[in-house]
Amino acid sequence: MRVIKLSETNEFKPGVMKRFFLVETSEHFKIINFNLDAGVVFPVHSHDLDGELSIQVLEGKGWFLAANDEKIPAETGDILISEIREPHGVESDTKMRILVTIAPPI
Repeated sequence: MRVIKLSETNEFKPGVMKRFFLVETSEHFKIINFNLDAGVVFPVHSHDLDGELSIQVLEGKGWFLAANDEKIPAETGDILISEIREPHGVESDTKMRILVTIAPPI
């Protein structure tokens, strides 16, 4: 077993997105913490692979982004679940911390 202290990854850089790989050695899943400063966009993208991902908002407010310029409100406690092949992204209105889980890992 292993405990990850998310409080240790609560770091922001002005105007950019900061990434912390929390689990990247598992053959079953990957967990990444992204911290987006206010107004930062994690661009819409997709991966040509089978699998699923979740994006959980740990803190802040903004938008989950999807294909065709679709924007879905996102705030603390919300979780987006999608296929890895589906276009996905995030836009922050405030400082925003998200936790991304990818299975299987890419």
